[in-house]
Amino acid sequence: MNQRTIPVNTEVRLWTQECGDPRSPALLLVMGAGASGLGWPDELVTALARQHRVIRYDHRDTGRSTWSFDEHPYSILDLASDAVAVLDAYGVDRAHVVGMSMGGMLTQLLMADHPDRVASAVLIGTCALSTRPLTGPDGSSTPADQLPGIAPEILDMWAQPWEDHGLEAELDRRVEHWRALNGPRTPFDPEEFRALERRIIEHAGRYDSPMAHGRADHSGMDRTEQLARNQVPTLITSAPAEPVFPSAHARHLGQAIANSRIVDMPGMGHALPRTLLPGLADAILTHTARAAGAAHLGNPPVVPGDHPPR
Repeated sequence: MNQRTIPVNTEVRLWTQECGDPRSPALLLVMGAGASGLGWPDELVTALARQHRVIRYDHRDTGRSTWSFDEHPYSILDLASDAVAVLDAYGVDRAHVVGMSMGGMLTQLLMADHPDRVASAVLIGTCALSTRPLTGPDGSSTPADQLPGIAPEILDMWAQPWEDHGLEAELDRRVEHWRALNGPRTPFDPEEFRALERRIIEHAGRYDSPMAHGRADHSGMDRTEQLARNQVPTLITSAPAEPVFPSAHARHLGQAIANSRIVDMPGMGHALPRTLLPGLADAILTHTARAAGAAHLGNPPVVPGDHPPR
């Protein structure tokens, strides 16, 4: 895996890493809020790199990228621009983009604002940047702002101010956070996530949690009209144990985003445990291959409500 740091502007530099054959189609991994690019497990990166040139990166205020929010506040829209800057730095005109949680929102911004840069999209554990209501099988309609919210247990964890009690205590806190995000339907291995977080901390050289992305400006993100006209082939994962964006959000995404389809990921919550990675890698690779095939044949996009069976 090759790594390098790229400049975004005079204040911000981003750590990036590339894996796989540079002649293969590019695939950009975009992580969630406060998460380093190492949050994408190496096993998943390796599996995807069998068919793709995989690029992952640290957001601002994570990992080895610039920690700058207190001196230079930014918006979520700026984080989406960072993803474009990564593609530019690697000379990638178009990439398959996989986004998780906030990364899924950033992916939607790329689909809406830079569709020419996105060959296909995969949205994991996220919500739609759309006010389009969710329509149930009985024809009833739920306003987008009334979709199920984040589990109280998670909200309680996020509401706690960060305090420095030492490295091991911080690892304990992060493991319990992952336990809650993982959900009850897939066995949770605390040592797996402790090793992941220890590596992330060693990578960053620090273990504080400033929660900069939660403080960033979230305005201007609605893309209802653009997503309704989307032509980027889009795969949406539906996770039955999802505690942050419950499965109704996957259905809403499917209705809000044209040219999309939904795939069920049995047992998945809002985490990427090792046991679920083979299935997730297969779903992503099947989708990117299908998108590449459709582009080669010049197939027209489907429209909202015209989604293939799960």
